[in-house]
Amino acid sequence: MTTRGQTWFARFAWALLAFNIPVILWGAYVRVSFSGDGCGAHWPFCAGQVIPQYMAAPMAIEFTHRMMTSVDTVGAILLCIWAFRCFPKAHGVRRYAVLSLIFLFVEALLGAGLVLFRYVAHDQSAGRALYLSAHLTNTMLLLAAFTTTAWFASTGRASAPWSKLRGRFQGALAASVLVSITGAIAALGDTLFPSTSIAAGLQQDLSSGSSTLLRLRMFHPVVALAGAAIIVWAAASLLKREEDSPSRKAGIRVIVCVLAQILAGAVNIVLLAPIATQMLHLFLADVLWIAVVLMSLEAAAVRAGHSAAFAEHRPAMHGALEAK
Repeated sequence: MTTRGQTWFARFAWALLAFNIPVILWGAYVRVSFSGDGCGAHWPFCAGQVIPQYMAAPMAIEFTHRMMTSVDTVGAILLCIWAFRCFPKAHGVRRYAVLSLIFLFVEALLGAGLVLFRYVAHDQSAGRALYLSAHLTNTMLLLAAFTTTAWFASTGRASAPWSKLRGRFQGALAASVLVSITGAIAALGDTLFPSTSIAAGLQQDLSSGSSTLLRLRMFHPVVALAGAAIIVWAAASLLKREEDSPSRKAGIRVIVCVLAQILAGAVNIVLLAPIATQMLHLFLADVLWIAVVLMSLEAAAVRAGHSAAFAEHRPAMHGALEAK
């Protein structure tokens, strides 16, 4: 039975997960506004000061992101302490609250690396693309950990039945990560090498003299469509469930998010990737990833429930067979 404290914990966990979305979006705005070097080659302080004065726009943008990350860190620490006070030993909430905090610390260190290695502003190196991919992967793991923590607290389950996850849902999770990585690289290419038209953009992508980032940009739409097909295939398998079942609702949410994301991606290409549509595209990508994680958790829970029910009936079935 869920206690009042656990109910409030679940609300806080969902709120903290929601807060991470604007943190991620503002981090992307730091990139698209070329403000990554706004605080200079200094971390964790900005320009060597705890609270810098007379901030120009790039410094204010970068400093705001650091402050948002600081608030996020405090929230994750509180989440972790609260989990250990409110839930019993070996409970999944404890495990994933700790993982959330670990991934958040790794996120902060990766963010520091962007500044210290100078993978910011107008840097066009392949190293930046690789580093950005690692950064994004950790961000997705962070969101997944926060999501799982909140799901545990809301459903009352004590453990995640990941071992019961079917291959199609594993594929949906993997496809989501791959699509997001190619999307981040494409977005970096759009920022560093803006196009004046779709035709000019294609010419840039196909030119042998273009930057590696531009040649990689063209793969994202193909990977995105293939990934969308895999994700929808997994979600569609849940539509046969009972109408009010959480797993069916989770599948419908994912399909709606996929369609919205495809539409946003098409608009982003047609409008030549302005900042507004890039931010919308990233927002929908984050929402879709959270929806895919929730769908996978619900699907695994259903399968685990069926396995448990089968295990309960096995002794009775075995006794009936012996009687015959």
